[in-house]
Amino acid sequence: MISFIKSVLLQLQDKKLNLAEVNFILPSKRAGVFLKHHLSSILDEPIFSPQIVSIEEFVEELSGLQNLPNTDLLFRLYETYKKLTKEAEQETFESFSKWAQILLQDFNEIDRYLIPQEQIFDYLNAIKELSHWSLETDQTELIKNHLKFWKHLKEYYAAFTENLLESKQGYQGLIYREAVVNLESYIEKFNDKIHVFLGFNALNTAESKIIQGLLESDLAHIYWDIDKAFIDDNKHDAGWFTRQHRSQWEYFKTNAFNWTTSHYSDKKNIHAIGIPKLVGQAKYIGQIIEDLTQVDTNLSKIAVVLGEEQLLLPVLNSIPDTISKLNVTMGLPLQFVPLSSLFEQLFLVHKNNPKQFYYKDIIGLLSHPAIYSLFETETSNDSKIIVEHIQKNNLVYVSINELKEISTTSLEMLDLIFKSWNNEPGVALKQCTSLIFKMKLNFDNDKSIHSLELEYLYRFNTLFNQLSELNTKYKYLNSIVALQTIYKELLSSETLDFKGEPLDGLQIMGMLESRVLDFETVIISSVNEGILPSGKTNNSFIPFDVKIENKLPTFKEKDAVYTYHFYRLLQRAKNVYILYNTEIDALKGGERSRFITQLDIEGLHNVKHKILSPSVPNIQQKLQNIIKTPSVIDQIKTLSNKGYSPSSLTNYIRNPIDFYYEKILGIKEFEEVEENIAANTLGSVIHNSLEDFYEPLQGSILTVEHLKKFKSQIREMVTKHFEKLYNKGGFSNGKNLIIFEIAQRYISNFIDLEMESLKQGNEIEILSIEADEEIMITIDSLDFPIKLKGKVDRVDRFNGVTRVIDYKSGKVEQNKVEIVNWEDLTTDYDKYSKSFQILCYAYMMRQNNKIELPIEAGIISFKNLNGGFLKFGKKESAGSRKKDQLITNETLDDFEIELKSLIIEICNPELNFVEKDLTK
Repeated sequence: MISFIKSVLLQLQDKKLNLAEVNFILPSKRAGVFLKHHLSSILDEPIFSPQIVSIEEFVEELSGLQNLPNTDLLFRLYETYKKLTKEAEQETFESFSKWAQILLQDFNEIDRYLIPQEQIFDYLNAIKELSHWSLETDQTELIKNHLKFWKHLKEYYAAFTENLLESKQGYQGLIYREAVVNLESYIEKFNDKIHVFLGFNALNTAESKIIQGLLESDLAHIYWDIDKAFIDDNKHDAGWFTRQHRSQWEYFKTNAFNWTTSHYSDKKNIHAIGIPKLVGQAKYIGQIIEDLTQVDTNLSKIAVVLGEEQLLLPVLNSIPDTISKLNVTMGLPLQFVPLSSLFEQLFLVHKNNPKQFYYKDIIGLLSHPAIYSLFETETSNDSKIIVEHIQKNNLVYVSINELKEISTTSLEMLDLIFKSWNNEPGVALKQCTSLIFKMKLNFDNDKSIHSLELEYLYRFNTLFNQLSELNTKYKYLNSIVALQTIYKELLSSETLDFKGEPLDGLQIMGMLESRVLDFETVIISSVNEGILPSGKTNNSFIPFDVKIENKLPTFKEKDAVYTYHFYRLLQRAKNVYILYNTEIDALKGGERSRFITQLDIEGLHNVKHKILSPSVPNIQQKLQNIIKTPSVIDQIKTLSNKGYSPSSLTNYIRNPIDFYYEKILGIKEFEEVEENIAANTLGSVIHNSLEDFYEPLQGSILTVEHLKKFKSQIREMVTKHFEKLYNKGGFSNGKNLIIFEIAQRYISNFIDLEMESLKQGNEIEILSIEADEEIMITIDSLDFPIKLKGKVDRVDRFNGVTRVIDYKSGKVEQNKVEIVNWEDLTTDYDKYSKSFQILCYAYMMRQNNKIELPIEAGIISFKNLNGGFLKFGKKESAGSRKKDQLITNETLDDFEIELKSLIIEICNPELNFVEKDLTK
């Protein structure tokens, strides 16, 4: 295969042109490297390198203007806006920047397509006057301001362009317009220069005039790269522009149209592969490359063309280790660099100038990979210590002074991250730059490992220096939010450039970087609607019909551009892999691209389709089976001596593995900050508040006066216990306030229930509150003692009948404290755990001779207070209404059998800890 560039050079050589004196103008800088390479391959003797420039560089030279970055243009436009707008009507820079970006794009389009400015701005103003939404004769202030904007557009443009021209600077469109103005003088001055334009497709009006002017003055040759299949098909978008140029340019009425080739009809192996998600595509690209290199080791024939920029890092990480040479043509936007997330977090934390920081923001910053290592000390890491302190003390909002109290050895770092920016962009930029230098010093210790991180830091340092320079020069950034807006703009436009072998090895590029270049094997990713082609995106103030009227490009032309690039890649290729995302993303890309469907319909090539999905092994979830080794048995003996609580035994009934982790291995639950008051905290507050109320009444008869006094103290008591249990977590607003009010309501309702009972003539004597009970149990088959311990919430005497009461803050129904078969107590946690617990309390109190049987035992559920005291009951059968609710010696003897059986099971070395399947 002879590439397009080499074909052009060979023809120029045949025309006996002195190649050293030819000025080559290409669509991109990248193509210039390949042109030099091909030029060297056809020469027999050395020559001086010809001038090779991109079209943008050529036009800039022709115009005599310097191209300004978009961010600088934004500040210059705001400068113009302020001069032309009354001070009372001026928008802040933050607000202005949101619509000014679109305005700059429109100015750019108007100038590149040489639209008469007066005509289009007056036309736009007239349209808005006609179509404004108010039918009233007297316009409202809102409508007046809206129309005023359109009237001022012409003034903004005139003053802005005049300002730029005076300083010999401009945006791309203005540079193109000035280049057209200067074309005639350029032709007169350089009437012996030969210009060669090659590989162009879509040309704006300015480019078209410049090229045609040079062609008609016999100072240029132009070579198109278009296939016969596209240019001869009046409906094929790949030939949309070249058909127009061929038919509309005067030059081609008397001169040949170079070139129309017929490479597209050559046999090709085309594979259309659907893969879920971006990472799936990246991994499969690595697999394709690995397979290809086993057949042919010439990597320079292979190009990976990425439809989406963010795919670059995943692809680089998926390249096989055997690939030693590669060249990345496309830059990686800084917004996709891992370090960008750190500064994004910093801006989010500081933009509202908080006095205290939300704990998740603190943990997010301190745990960031770029920051964490800066808190290293000789013995530990201060970042870890701070996070653990926040979790342990339940700190939801923390000030910088509180952070400094936690860690006194990292004061400088805490200042760099959390010291207030005072809503001053200058302070913010200084802090960010200082933080970058801190990270650099840390990475300098081992440059070989952190070379990429150091490159990231350098690029971000450059970015913040740009922002500092702009802020110092223009002083328009008056808030952190305004700074963040410009920072994001720069972040998306600035790129991290990669170095590699330009002509050797695997080539990785974006779609636009592929212009003019040819490869035998092409791998194209993200061929989805909304990406390739990009679809009907239109950020412009100029309505669609106005664009059509003035021959400005619309989405139709944009689609035709991408269609050309896509098909041009296929023209000379032999092997094509088209990858698309099978998971439709409405915000990015949709279904597979129409390009794939078009290839199928054309029928010129046999496209092989397949859908790939990750290999997901069918891993059977095996329930854990823990053998009771001698060390486990020793731990069980230690636990038996310390004592089993009713809740630990019911935990074993629920799932022996949970019991094993918690009681044998001593693994505690991860301690998280309780941002919203949890159910167990609510339960503890209710228990502790009732304990404080009722404990002084032990041995006394409860009276209505007691209860009235309790009611007056509820808020104070609940507040005390919330502050104690919830540490520094706030409960004065939001969801926590609701939970705080619920706790008061539960206690108030309970006291009302007690008061109503007393008013009905019942007598309640408080015997004990939160009484600690523990007993030793002797089991014949075990040669070590067993302790059972627990805390009984309340024991009282109700009309002469002793009651053992357990409080539950959740909802419990009567059927949850009733049993039919004693064996069920130790097998079904959901139904009988409540019964097991209250029987444990009654059993311990009997063994300690603290109660006289028969008694009643049961639960008071705060979510079911209408149910009253829910008594334990033994029924003959499941459907029976008859139940025995008095607990006698016989009842507790029957329970004792099940209790000992459960403890024997726990202690038996022959019975493993077997996990239960809780999903059923």
